[in-house]
Amino acid sequence: MDDNETFKAGLAVRRKVLGEKYVDEALAKTDDFMKPLQQYLTEHVWGATWTREGLSHKTRSMLNLAMLTALNRPHELRIHLRGAIRNGVTAQEIQEIFLQCGAYCGAPAALESFKVAREVLAEETGRS
Repeated sequence: MDDNETFKAGLAVRRKVLGEKYVDEALAKTDDFMKPLQQYLTEHVWGATWTREGLSHKTRSMLNLAMLTALNRPHELRIHLRGAIRNGVTAQEIQEIFLQCGAYCGAPAALESFKVAREVLAEETGRS
């Protein structure tokens, strides 16, 4: 897609957090219409943001879980739950994040996120 250093760094972090298989499939599905978005996300979100030293990947994952709950984005939440688990976020921490979201974003948002997390945790760790 691109050979600049920020893109390369972003691609490495994206693969580490989301998994090689997921990223490779996402990139393989990229057509000419979606290519600019994939390039932008990899370079700017993953390369320019996730590579910063100010927050750990675990903390960034935790923030993403809260923001995706607030925005009601269950598809993206599912993807980032898997990344959060890879980054060391525990099931108990996930519960606490969603309980906090319930207080500030509402019960329906928290309920949806708990449901998605229960499925992902069962798939990823064998826990429910």
